[in-house]
Amino acid sequence: MTNTNDVLRIDTPENVTFDYDVAGIGSRFLAALADTALILLLQVIVLGTLIFIGLRMGDIFSPDGAATWILAVLSLIAFIFFWGYYIFFEILWNGQTPGKRLVGLRVIRLDGTPVTTPEVVIRNLVRTIDLLPMAYGVGVITMFVNENSRRLGDLAAGTVVVHEGKTAALSELGSNSQSPLRTLITDSVVPAGFPLDRLTQRDYLMIENFLLRRVELTNRRQLAAHILKSLHERVGLPMEPSALQDADNVLAAMYKDLKKRNEP
Repeated sequence: MTNTNDVLRIDTPENVTFDYDVAGIGSRFLAALADTALILLLQVIVLGTLIFIGLRMGDIFSPDGAATWILAVLSLIAFIFFWGYYIFFEILWNGQTPGKRLVGLRVIRLDGTPVTTPEVVIRNLVRTIDLLPMAYGVGVITMFVNENSRRLGDLAAGTVVVHEGKTAALSELGSNSQSPLRTLITDSVVPAGFPLDRLTQRDYLMIENFLLRRVELTNRRQLAAHILKSLHERVGLPMEPSALQDADNVLAAMYKDLKKRNEP
């Protein structure tokens, strides 16, 4: 892995290289600002709802206990949102929060693969230290010093925040009659005997990310072959060398079948 001019370059053992644009302090600040505004809005809505319910119940808001009750509820809500908001969305949206999605950022692992639950939990637990002494003081200093603009949470979890590639959504690509993706999915088949049920959600997301970015990859064939080879190794299934020549098509076929299985 190397870093040049805010570009994270990841080299695989198979000598396949792919690049990510590292998110700087400015874009991460905008994402954090959007998330903070949303957190505050959600807290106001939840607290307002609880106060309304309390007023309807009558005696809960007695003159002596009103301030204490409101302060206790507000503290509890703030605690839940502070610890739960980022963890919930980064797990649900594969490394994104509403703020990151708005700005076009995503958290990934240093090897370029999607983040998993442990990394998400670790990077957000360490957020407490990054916030010290106030307003991400420690986090900002760490990002200034680190060449990949990683805060302490990223260093502890082995993650980095990058810019999303400017590619169309998969559904949009598939709806275009001239789309290469539509042709690949239609004309491809999954290798006979390949156990798709043994692939994980992380494998599914890796295939999807490749299909979304493949039109802009100069090393498209090599990367497709690397992904297909890693999937065969994961399930312990030998792969015919000739399959590597058609890896792009095979991944598209796998994605089609996996998507069908994930649909309700």
